[in-house]
Amino acid sequence: MKHALFVPNFGAFAEPQVFADLAGQAEAAGWDGLYIWDHILIEDGTPMCDPWVAMAAAATLTTSIRLGPMVTPTPRRHPWKLAREVVSLDRLSQGRVDLGVGIGDPPEVEYGSFGHETDSRIRADKLDESLELITGLWTGEPYAFNGVHYQLEERTFLPTPVQKPRVPIWVAATWPNKRPFRRAARWDGVFPLKVGPTGFVDMSYDDIADMMTYVRAHRTAESPFEFIAGNNDAPNRSLDDLGDLGVTWLFYNLWDIEPDSTAKVRGGPWRT
Repeated sequence: MKHALFVPNFGAFAEPQVFADLAGQAEAAGWDGLYIWDHILIEDGTPMCDPWVAMAAAATLTTSIRLGPMVTPTPRRHPWKLAREVVSLDRLSQGRVDLGVGIGDPPEVEYGSFGHETDSRIRADKLDESLELITGLWTGEPYAFNGVHYQLEERTFLPTPVQKPRVPIWVAATWPNKRPFRRAARWDGVFPLKVGPTGFVDMSYDDIADMMTYVRAHRTAESPFEFIAGNNDAPNRSLDDLGDLGVTWLFYNLWDIEPDSTAKVRGGPWRT
């Protein structure tokens, strides 16, 4: 099992240099990954940084730790622009990028504030189209796309990603909704969240087992598949239990850079 830090792109991490410095410390301490949220607006006036600028800065200060947005809401981005950004970051980092994608939340703020579509089904359809378009452009071959939401005349995008066959794509999915998990099963990994009556809640061991069973039942590819859990999930089970179940990444939420949290980063992954 691999261990990663998971941070917002606002609050203590509103400055790209803070994220870049954290990446250097995390790599030196033995963390396997560092992932950042991709929000453009949470509350009016909240300081935020662009996660792509922050990840680019981190890539120049590190050599082994994996980086990525967790997650970027593709329906509010031009897919051809996102395709360029991801390839540029993949090449800058020499193949250390994972692309986390989702439909974005909260829609009234992230989308509605700018006059964009907030309907969840339409955003989900745009996510599916954008992934098809992005991966088509990454081939480096002449490619055209004619979808409901996106159209592209035949074009050739170069260079291609360092990673082969392409940059891994991890899909955010909210349990017990099934459609996002079927989508994730078609790609390379799932970043699962559980929705309760009042919002997101921690997952139990049985929740994780049910999610894994569902994904496996809908997966057709034989390539490796990443399943992410949070360090607060399944609190009564050991890391060995989670690993045996199929969890491949454990994410540790880091909300601030206070002395206690900084000490934990420098101390390395909390493996117990």
